[in-house]
Amino acid sequence: MLKLEETLVGHSNPVYALSSAVDPDRFYSAGNDKGVVEWSLSSMTYVKILLPVQSSVYALHRYNELLFIGQRSGTILVYDTKADKLLARLDHHKKGVFDIKTIPSKNELISTGEEGKVVIWSLEDFSFLYEFPVIDNTLRVIEISKDEKTIAIGAKDGLIRLYNADDFSCFKVLEGHTLPITSIQFAPDGGYMISGSRDAQLKVWRTMDFELEQNIPAHLFSIYSVIFHPTRPYFASCSQDKSIKLWSSRDFRLLKILSNEKNTGGHFHSINHMIWSADGRYLISTGDDRHVMIWKFEG
Repeated sequence: MLKLEETLVGHSNPVYALSSAVDPDRFYSAGNDKGVVEWSLSSMTYVKILLPVQSSVYALHRYNELLFIGQRSGTILVYDTKADKLLARLDHHKKGVFDIKTIPSKNELISTGEEGKVVIWSLEDFSFLYEFPVIDNTLRVIEISKDEKTIAIGAKDGLIRLYNADDFSCFKVLEGHTLPITSIQFAPDGGYMISGSRDAQLKVWRTMDFELEQNIPAHLFSIYSVIFHPTRPYFASCSQDKSIKLWSSRDFRLLKILSNEKNTGGHFHSINHMIWSADGRYLISTGDDRHVMIWKFEG
């Protein structure tokens, strides 16, 4: 179902972030070598350095033509990929930014990171709107529900906090993971949410009442990314254990393991992030081995 198509080299340090581009043939990667790189899927080659950055990039998030770049320094860069120019620098964070998301219905941007607080920005002019504290430690991940009514925030304390998107009031705290939360994804149909953690477990939560539906002992070490296929009933997870796993999103059966140990090809170090191509033909992964791997999906 997934087969290694190409390994792209060029990064000189670990890679932490991936993002799609407006052009479905292109995508971006960034990490510890202080540059955002643009790649082509049709030619499977490096295209260009989109822009240089001053510190390591922990988060990339695209909204229409805008690419938001979250850095270790705390700065978020706003880059217009159509006009090919930097639009703004958002400097409210004082420590690393680990995740960035948009709430289109509210015309807002939301960011979080090492300081343990959530910052809200205007998408109209990128001005700071407000912030609220969550914990005194790292917030690793933000996820917005498909109806944009619920915000899920995963923290270093192993808890997932759920907020109303209209007023950012916390309405539920999900306990279950024993180590920091590293990934959260809502299912495409909105019926459930999956979380991944440094405890190597995947947990399935019903969105009807956010009660735990299933626990999956998925990996040997930390899970760093969980992503649903854009059109087919599958999701993928990746881990510090150097493996990618493909699962059924209907019954959570394990369908495929991709790793050097399974002789499928794979990463040699921790896998930090994944994205699907817009058409679902490719799974793109990257990690500490500095490689960007393109996996062809057939099924």
